[in-house]
Amino acid sequence: MAECLVIARKKSADDREPRNQFVSLWRRPRDLAKSRSIAQSIAAQENIRQLEDGPYGGTPLPLGEDTGGEMLAVGQLAGGKWSGVRIMDYALAQTAYALAQSRLWLPGGPRSLPLPATELGRIAAMGLHHRDITGPAPRGPFYKAAASRTAPYPSLWNHQARNETRLVCAPDSQLRARRGMDEKADAAWATAGRAHLNLDFTFGSQALAVAFTERESIGGRVWPNANFDDKRFDYAFPVWGNSTLGLLSWWWRANRQQSSKGGLTISSAETLPLLDFRALTDDQLTLAQEIFEEFRDKELQPAYLADADPNRALLDRRVICDLLGFDAAVYQGVRRLAEKWCAEPSVHGGKARPKDARLVV
Repeated sequence: MAECLVIARKKSADDREPRNQFVSLWRRPRDLAKSRSIAQSIAAQENIRQLEDGPYGGTPLPLGEDTGGEMLAVGQLAGGKWSGVRIMDYALAQTAYALAQSRLWLPGGPRSLPLPATELGRIAAMGLHHRDITGPAPRGPFYKAAASRTAPYPSLWNHQARNETRLVCAPDSQLRARRGMDEKADAAWATAGRAHLNLDFTFGSQALAVAFTERESIGGRVWPNANFDDKRFDYAFPVWGNSTLGLLSWWWRANRQQSSKGGLTISSAETLPLLDFRALTDDQLTLAQEIFEEFRDKELQPAYLADADPNRALLDRRVICDLLGFDAAVYQGVRRLAEKWCAEPSVHGGKARPKDARLVV
């Protein structure tokens, strides 16, 4: 767990819209003198970079001839008022915020490009909480059993990282209806689908933010369903969600309390920013399904190696250039963004990278 110091004061009636000021120190101060110097540097800042300013990073905090960290001002925004917590490179937060505002604004890239975005809950119905599936009766109509090829109620319930390296995953469990709860079981099964969102993402070992099951299945504690009215979105969702921009948006919306791990709840997942698939043409949605079919058997490396993964790079190229129509310069900017994201301590968690891991462009 990272350490965080919160300094607050009671809001007065005369206060304008509050803006939280976040400070990220790049290293722990070695002694009281350096701590005092950093505190003075923080207190001296007046024109602090804001989240909405674009991907230029936060305001540097001078520490002698070096820089001790960055500072960023964040208002009461859709991403959550604590969204600036535990981020080393605030350019990532600014890029993620721009994405949620329907703008592709990359560090060192074009100033701002239109890219339609929405929240997951606006285009999909989230599946059930796991306790509404297998909780103690009378709440849960099912109990969980071992997977079976012929199971009438298959379920993608647990995390098995070795089996979750491709877009298409096989259900790892099955559900059995409790006696006397058939009607409630039928109602629960009506929420089954093929697209599943990862709620408990360990970046250092897991590859997927979104998974797809060939058969409709119920998602369990970590893989709830995301059910779209337009079933073509079932294919577009894993294609987008596992690209660099999809990973960044997931990380931005999730909590980042533990090393190399993020978490969502079903309610917070409804505000997950993503590409607005409703804005895609029929040809684009057909292409999204073709990209999905192309990648169904391709292995993806754990997310913390997204910058060095040739298949993730190819997925980025197919999404950025082919599906969305941006040029090669934008694609290269997205790959540099992947490198920045993989350098975040909350992503790699201190896990050593393979010696041959290099940025793939």
